[in-house]
Amino acid sequence: MASSPASSPAPSPAPRVLLLEPFYGGSHRQLLELLQQNISGCSAVTLPAKKWHWRARTAALHLSQATPPCPSYRVLFCSSVLNLCELVALRPDLARLKKVLYFHENQLVYPVQKDQERDFQYGYNQILSCLVADVVVFNSAFNMESFLSKLRPFLKRIPDQRPQDLDLDLLIRPKCLVLAFPLQLPDLTRLMPRHKLQRRLGEESHHDDIITACRWDRDQDQDQDQDQEPPQSRATPEGGGEEEVRPLHIVWPHRWEHDKGPELFFSTLMDLKQRGCNFLLSVLGETFTDPPEIFLEAQQVLQSHILHWGFLPSRDHFLSVLCQADVVVSTAKHEFFGVAMLEAVHCGCYPLCPKALVYPEIFPAEYLYSTPQQLSKRLRNFCTRPQLARSHLLKVDASRYSWASLKQRYQDLLSVPEGGAEAPPP
Repeated sequence: MASSPASSPAPSPAPRVLLLEPFYGGSHRQLLELLQQNISGCSAVTLPAKKWHWRARTAALHLSQATPPCPSYRVLFCSSVLNLCELVALRPDLARLKKVLYFHENQLVYPVQKDQERDFQYGYNQILSCLVADVVVFNSAFNMESFLSKLRPFLKRIPDQRPQDLDLDLLIRPKCLVLAFPLQLPDLTRLMPRHKLQRRLGEESHHDDIITACRWDRDQDQDQDQDQEPPQSRATPEGGGEEEVRPLHIVWPHRWEHDKGPELFFSTLMDLKQRGCNFLLSVLGETFTDPPEIFLEAQQVLQSHILHWGFLPSRDHFLSVLCQADVVVSTAKHEFFGVAMLEAVHCGCYPLCPKALVYPEIFPAEYLYSTPQQLSKRLRNFCTRPQLARSHLLKVDASRYSWASLKQRYQDLLSVPEGGAEAPPP
């Protein structure tokens, strides 16, 4: 008797959302992976996260050729690195989709030494992309307002034959919305040292107004040893692992580029070293180009304080280091959301951020510093009394930015009403 043929797997649903990313790395990659994993019908075409300036200049042509036609697409989602205006001119079939442009950052306020050095084309491309997009999404109110408020002065840089209407913000603003970058906030109970677990329980008990960023399993044995160092890290100093004798652990988890302000961070730590302060240091984050020279100098000067130096490709290892750290520092000159800072807060780190950029939008005033001197003083105090940071009950509501909180808004963003965004002809 012949065996019946094996049943074939059910066909995958036709893709409805086209995700395009010219710079597939860092937070850009995190966002696309999250959308693909959690929203059905997403298909992605990407380019590696290298040579950012060339991606901004030329990605539209490459992606127009690398993206196969697909009649089931209804939505196009891309970051503002892509010149959307060029893309839809090259691919009229994509122009018919609901076009969503996501701003991780904006080039109108990118920090440069002198305004004359600002490359006009990058910001101009973003303006044109906004004009052809159907929805323009910013990851923070600071990002949106800094962009819209700079449109007129930016366009005035055109030496002659300017656009007749410089009030393009009146055309673009109605398309705009603020939708925070969605964070993946896993349960970190297995990675947390004992004092952070105990502190978190105190936060849940005494600060019900603070929505916690992770779910804690209270049935787990709180007496198990949570103080082990992550793999390939230096052992903590002698003292039985007691928090009062372990030096302050400072972490800097940012891209190794000048806009993250490494000069201020390292000069501050070199000053702490000269003053005889005791601390441990982890410098993490990705490197996309040649890092600023200060990194090599700092590695040599601060060698005796360093626990970790360089990018950790394992997500678990990265989170483990953040869980072991006490204080996370930002010295950014260019920040529109700050994924790494919120991830570190989720891991129980006390944040120190500039009182500028996006930070006042996210962090209460007690975590902000106004001057380098204030940053140095705060770190000196923590080095002298690490328990100030370790016992502090964090007042940052990281759960607002979790995928669980934002999922519905992203699903709505990537949907179209019945009868909307007609499919292009085959």
